[in-house]
Amino acid sequence: MEDELLKARTRPGYRTDLYEKMLKIDPSAPTYEERQQQAVTKARYMQWRETITTTAKYGYRIEALKLPGKNPHIREFKNMKDPADVSHWLAIFHGDNPDVQATILARLRDVRTALETSPFFRTHELIGSSLLFVRDEDDHTGIWMIDFGKTTMVPPNHSLDHRSPWVEGNHEDGYLWGLDNLIDLWESIR
Repeated sequence: MEDELLKARTRPGYRTDLYEKMLKIDPSAPTYEERQQQAVTKARYMQWRETITTTAKYGYRIEALKLPGKNPHIREFKNMKDPADVSHWLAIFHGDNPDVQATILARLRDVRTALETSPFFRTHELIGSSLLFVRDEDDHTGIWMIDFGKTTMVPPNHSLDHRSPWVEGNHEDGYLWGLDNLIDLWESIR
């Protein structure tokens, strides 16, 4: 996030593609100035996108869902802010199979434990990284961390807890805060 803000300040490129995406989701979202330019900066778009999903309040967001035997991916999540709505889709994903839910919960907890004890994780900011959840027709499941293109090392002698709120300069990304909330959500699904 720090790098994106620096880029936005030093080279505030305006993007018509992000403006169009914003309009599709919420025609009232662009400011008067953005309407005049018919463009938004990437930083503005990213911050706005977090406010229309569960990201800002809970630290996680569902991008898409692929159910076993179904095609295409379900992408009805662009402005899903309510954890109850997310729970509904996660319950569909695990198919009311308690073994699938237990396996996913165990894997999420394993990921959290590995991250909490990782020296690499304490010294790196993960922006845009995701968790990929997979379940096949035979109820084999897996969860993997993906999308590390914007992972950056924090300044020397700086350590992250990944749970503290982000303020400019602290490099906190909220990864563990979001993972904690996602685990709580999975635990609440019945």
